Amino acid sequence: MRTSTTGTRGSPEPGTILNRQRTLRVPVRQLQEFLARAQRKLRLPPNSLTVCLVTNAEIAKWNRAYRHKEGPTDVLSFPAEDEPPPRAKSRPRRFSRITSASSSRYLGDVAIAPAVAKRNARRFGRTFSQELRVLILHGMLHLMGYDHETDTGQMDRRERRLRRELGLAMPIGRPAK
Repeated sequence: MRTSTTGTRGSPEPGTILNRQRTLRVPVRQLQEFLARAQRKLRLPPNSLTVCLVTNAEIAKWNRAYRHKEGPTDVLSFPAEDEPPPRAKSRPRRFSRITSASSSRYLGDVAIAPAVAKRNARRFGRTFSQELRVLILHGMLHLMGYDHETDTGQMDRRERRLRRELGLAMPIGRPAK
């Protein structure tokens, strides 16, 4: 069965990109191709994660609930095995209806706010498309267990190397969260 990558109809398959915002035009097909290449590079099965493009309002709500920070952020990762934090009423509904029980390597979901990504792209001197790819890769690394806020540079080094290998060689800069 073929599913839409726009997220407008049907239950999405994991390993896909869903566009649930209408503020900006997004090159979903090209991003889907990048996601597939990145998954192969990281040796992840095609159905290991779902990326969802969301509104600023939605990502701001999750940023407040899960990170206790106000306002929208560019990317959030929701590992499949994590429990919601005590102060959060619930975790966002899975973007994919596939659960880790039906996919032994389902890592989780990545939410990206294209409007924030567009602002960050200008700030870092990247194209909008490059910035979205950087955020997909960044979210994937978080789902794999990397955490730049607590490690001693492992995630940044791995991300920098992967950016080069995937044709995204550019400064490692990330906005303050």
